Amino acid sequence: MSYINVPEIFGSLVFNEKTMKERLSPETYRLFKDSIENEESLSTEVAQEIANAMKDWAIEKGATHFTHWFQPMTGITAEKHDSFIKPVEDSQVIMDFSAKEFIKSEPDASAFPSGGLRATFEARGYATWDPTSFAFIKDKTLYIPSIFSSYSGQILDKKTPLLRSEALVQKQILRILKLFNYDVKRVHTTVGAEQEFFLIDRDMYKKRRDMILTGRTLFGSDPLKSQEMEGHYFGSMNARVKAFMQDLDIELWKLGVYAKTEHNEAAPSQHELAPVYCHTNMATDHNQLTMEMMKKIARKHNLSCVLHEKPFNGVNGSGKHINWSIETDEGKNLLSPGKTKDDCLRFLTFVAAMVQAIDEHQDLIRVSSATAGNDLRLGALEAPPAIISLFLGPKWSSLIESIVNGEDFVEDDDKVVDSGVGFVPTFKKDDADRNRTAPIAFTGNKFEFRIIGSNTSISCPNTIINTIVADKLSQIADKLEGSSDFENDLMEVLREIFKRHSKVIFNGNSYSDDWLSEAATRGLLNLPTTPDALPCYIKQENIDLFEKHGIYSEEELVGRYEVLMENYIGIIRLEADTMIDMIDKQIIPAIVKYMKMLAETINAKTNVSHRFQNRLETRLLDNLSKMSDVLLDKRNELDRIKKFKDFETIEEKANYCRDNIIPAMNELRSISDKLECTVNEEFWPYPSYSDLLYTVI
Repeated sequence: MSYINVPEIFGSLVFNEKTMKERLSPETYRLFKDSIENEESLSTEVAQEIANAMKDWAIEKGATHFTHWFQPMTGITAEKHDSFIKPVEDSQVIMDFSAKEFIKSEPDASAFPSGGLRATFEARGYATWDPTSFAFIKDKTLYIPSIFSSYSGQILDKKTPLLRSEALVQKQILRILKLFNYDVKRVHTTVGAEQEFFLIDRDMYKKRRDMILTGRTLFGSDPLKSQEMEGHYFGSMNARVKAFMQDLDIELWKLGVYAKTEHNEAAPSQHELAPVYCHTNMATDHNQLTMEMMKKIARKHNLSCVLHEKPFNGVNGSGKHINWSIETDEGKNLLSPGKTKDDCLRFLTFVAAMVQAIDEHQDLIRVSSATAGNDLRLGALEAPPAIISLFLGPKWSSLIESIVNGEDFVEDDDKVVDSGVGFVPTFKKDDADRNRTAPIAFTGNKFEFRIIGSNTSISCPNTIINTIVADKLSQIADKLEGSSDFENDLMEVLREIFKRHSKVIFNGNSYSDDWLSEAATRGLLNLPTTPDALPCYIKQENIDLFEKHGIYSEEELVGRYEVLMENYIGIIRLEADTMIDMIDKQIIPAIVKYMKMLAETINAKTNVSHRFQNRLETRLLDNLSKMSDVLLDKRNELDRIKKFKDFETIEEKANYCRDNIIPAMNELRSISDKLECTVNEEFWPYPSYSDLLYTVI
């Protein structure tokens, strides 16, 4: 590959601040920045100048169309493309882009999931420009990041609540900083979303109907070699994967995505890409782009990028770790403990808010990770369990304990790592180890939410995190504003919070049976499945929380709940239908063909001489016949069970999927996987796990 000037190409397809300064008048650029700073709308005249500059820049880059790019409740992005052409006299056209076209478009709203917020005959919707996320060019189209609402004003997307939560958390953080006489104008949360994924040979992927339709394998016996040899993690990437990563980096860099770290993950054919953190709203857009570009670039290398949380049984699933922090407009990370007393107290205040938020809203954090795919992932193979807990590490846990007990904190002085090899430099170790079994972990200057699934939009999790933390910061500020003895009063507030809510802190092995019973003793929630978790979304106290802070109305929240429940039900039913289709059209014909070959072999040997023994073929045929009968019974049972009865509520449907359809699917899979191990691989109708996982490593 030829030399790549990364600083030169980075953001080259983004209408970012550098490009704005070059293309806008100083006054217009100032007004644009002021509108964001002061949360005020731009005038039509200013919007028109921005539209003209953006259009000219886009056309110079080869764009012919524009689209308002938004995030409906499907969890993916949506777009409607319009060209820049405008008819003029003499049957000619010019390239034009009005302020009205720039600010909003009108995609139909009725065809998107709304949870009952919109009817089919109520089709009008509005996609409106979000000035806080930069426009960009992709596939000769100008993409304008936007929010999405209905004609009557209901919010139908994932971005609007996130923006609301960003404004809320900034307001409450500034209240806390004012108490410490820390003078800053703006703060924002930051996120770095580590993205795990599998790369599978595309020719093999296309032979797997289950992966094409559902994103995961519904059948598949364990490979002879799995991940027990632990040789894939951080191993050398093969040439094919490396070429994919290089192309992916380049395309993401052009789009302004801070793609930074990439490596082989623990499972065969599993990988990870992690960006440098940035503003949460922009990080959310970047993660959507990253997932899209992964799939697109994979196809160019005859690969398929699999983002399902658990595409293969028995090996690691894929998560999306959200690294959440707080940064001032000066670039200071407020979750860094600092060196001064004020720095430490301020840091502990934010930690206290997070501890209280996690404890009081375990249910909402679980809701943010609740999907049918993630239910399969949680609880093993480096995925945290569904019980929400926080890993702080021994240092900060000991400090909190000393605050609760009113004791002096004595810090461990053993901070240097010495390899014992003289010429290898020593270095200062971090304050805590990493706990891969923890749903949430403090990792030095950020909180890492490890429970989120790889295929999930990070809009909803970040909206929830922002809201619950802001709510606790608001409570702290209410108690301390006007205090005449701030430091003592602060310590009392911190002591009370840590005393009441430290039960959510756990630094041990979250996989152990002991933790399961201990968590129950502590009063922590255990919501193992999506139907267990999602009803918490519309508990009255959670509705009150979101309405209090203006994040969701009750109507909007109920709509989202119904969309998520219907999605869960739809996924399970699709998987059940796909299993039966594969059994009928692929697996049974393969078994019959193999059994026919065995029977013909027995007959042929017998016809040659009765002295030939057919014990092997006969036993194999007998075994296959018995297992085939079981397979047929399990297939018919699933077909019967998957037909819904007359349920009155969506909860009853979801619970039926969990309690009846999924167990029947598991039983059908079990017998099919045993048959896969018995039938000659030349007859089996689709690639095995060994083929899928070890072709691209």
